[in-house]
Amino acid sequence: MSAIETVLVANRGEIAVRVMRTAKALGLKTVAVYSDADAAALHVRQADMAIPLGGLAASESYLNAAAILEAAQKAGADAVHPGYGFLSENTAFAAACAEAGVRFIGPPATAVEIMGDKALSKRAMLEAGVPCIPGYQGDDQSIETLIKEAEKIGTPVMIKAAAGGGGRGMRRVEDLSLLSQAIELARSEAQRAFGNDDLILERALQAARHVEIQIFADAHGNVIHLGERDCSLQRRHQKIIEESPCPVMTPELRRAMGAAAVEAARAVAYVGAGTVEFLLDASGDFFFLEMNTRLQVEHPVTEAVTGFDLVQWQIRVAQGEQLPVPQEEVDLVGHAIEVRLCAEDPASAFLPSSGPVSLFKVPTVEGVRVDTGVETGDAVSPFYDSMVAKIIARGPTRDAARIRLRAALEGTALMGVTHNREFLMTLLSHPTFVEGLATTDWVDQHFADGYQRKLPSTREMAAAIALQQSLAAERHFASALSVSAELRGWVSTGAAEVTYRYAVGDHEFRAVVATHSAQHYEITIGEDRHEVICQQMAEACATMVVDGVPEVLQCVAPSPAAIEIASQRIDFTLSNLDLIPPESQDAAQGGSVTAPMHGQMLSLLVEDGEQVEVDQRLAVFEAMKMQHEILAPVAGIVTDIRAQVGQQMAAGDVILTLDDGDDPSSS
Repeated sequence: MSAIETVLVANRGEIAVRVMRTAKALGLKTVAVYSDADAAALHVRQADMAIPLGGLAASESYLNAAAILEAAQKAGADAVHPGYGFLSENTAFAAACAEAGVRFIGPPATAVEIMGDKALSKRAMLEAGVPCIPGYQGDDQSIETLIKEAEKIGTPVMIKAAAGGGGRGMRRVEDLSLLSQAIELARSEAQRAFGNDDLILERALQAARHVEIQIFADAHGNVIHLGERDCSLQRRHQKIIEESPCPVMTPELRRAMGAAAVEAARAVAYVGAGTVEFLLDASGDFFFLEMNTRLQVEHPVTEAVTGFDLVQWQIRVAQGEQLPVPQEEVDLVGHAIEVRLCAEDPASAFLPSSGPVSLFKVPTVEGVRVDTGVETGDAVSPFYDSMVAKIIARGPTRDAARIRLRAALEGTALMGVTHNREFLMTLLSHPTFVEGLATTDWVDQHFADGYQRKLPSTREMAAAIALQQSLAAERHFASALSVSAELRGWVSTGAAEVTYRYAVGDHEFRAVVATHSAQHYEITIGEDRHEVICQQMAEACATMVVDGVPEVLQCVAPSPAAIEIASQRIDFTLSNLDLIPPESQDAAQGGSVTAPMHGQMLSLLVEDGEQVEVDQRLAVFEAMKMQHEILAPVAGIVTDIRAQVGQQMAAGDVILTLDDGDDPSSS
């Protein structure tokens, strides 16, 4: 089999950039494809050649198999790397690549067909003797049958899309009275994400760990495993933190799980990289969950502890080579942990966020790797997944890796979109994670009421106020004709004191700002008085000395009245209310129900004039491949429905208005 020369990466974002990195290291030419939304994306800029697919939604671009194969032909690509998601587990695409004479850097279409369908794969694993979770994976997909089978299984029960993954088309049901609604949402989400609305049902294991085995196979009959990854920290069935090795793994259990994973691969004549996922219960029993016939998002932690480049292995196997090493030469050295930095709001049920990225920076820390598809000045698109970057830390021990990763996050800044950095730091420092005791349901149980953002301390607020004042002074001096540096901020009558009104989120407060110079302030907030000196200002970063202790702040000032801050502890936006025009402060939404983010209106469940109750479902909205229910914030009568089914909406667009019956003129 001839060597691959040109690789088209049929994906976007960080995985496209990551695949290109290895391809270029091997001397291969790289080809990017892109949607209209990604015309200026990082993966496009880094490729040797880029070909447009058109469209915005994934269905019009990255899921358009014909367009991708046409692009491969135009570029003269002799191989396609699908990354993960999109067409990576699409049987028809794998077969179409073979028919077009383009190598698909992945398993054979037959293996994709079996393992890419949870129902088919579970049947195959039961036949192969691999332990499986009790459930239903039959062909009869009628609502009556699914409800009947769920009642047999009992609660809690998991509803899962037979195709795809990533938590889409998945619902956990605790109350059978909610089963029909959950099936409806899971089916709709699965159809839109994977083009297949078939479902399976499984008994939900309580307090289980999600442990997966990385396997690799070549076309010469060699199959090995590269150890395990623990992916138990999840929310909404989507992974947040992954690590290798698993904190509770023993050599005996690793051998047993590894052997089961290898047997699963052999059962479908597998070739290439794959991951066999298991649930591990407290007693040490494990059950087959699914097999992902592709590279996993979390593959870097395996690379970190094995020293192998898995993308390089994929390319070499696709060229017909044998696996580089036998099983006995696979060793796991040290520990690695990965976090997924996502554009989402943990304080608002993890709703996705999108928009321009005004600042993205991760500090250079020894032993830390960053995989991303975003740089400062790029944008997080509302049409695709919300993950901005993966940050991976390796250390000689689990705690060393954890501390190193925490340090990297403390110095990370992501501005312009809401994100989960603070939440990730909280998880990494939580005793349950520190002790390695987290299970798949831990996040949902521990943060059942959502994640409550921390307020900045008065030290942090004082530092932000002083920085805002210093930046304002710099703007003023820059516009002045001639001001001596020694005279900047000098006041003949001593420090000038001004009281301002500020806000951080919903928290409003007053601060007395005494200006000694453009770099020296005394700031009083309540009973706390802080001396702040602006020691150093570089691009988007400042060192503020507060009461003699340095405080490093990364910052972006979108307007003179507001400054976005990333301290080592939290992220917040400080607004000077006295600099905001009164009409902006008074603008209120009244009874408007608005789109929570950029996305598409899938269904409207109410009509004009209808009386609704608090938390009643008003609509279903899709953003970043997930469906979100829009609930009534108050009881009232529906008026002025502005949204239409199928309409693309921006964050803040009015869906409808609720009249709560109060007459404002009477108050």
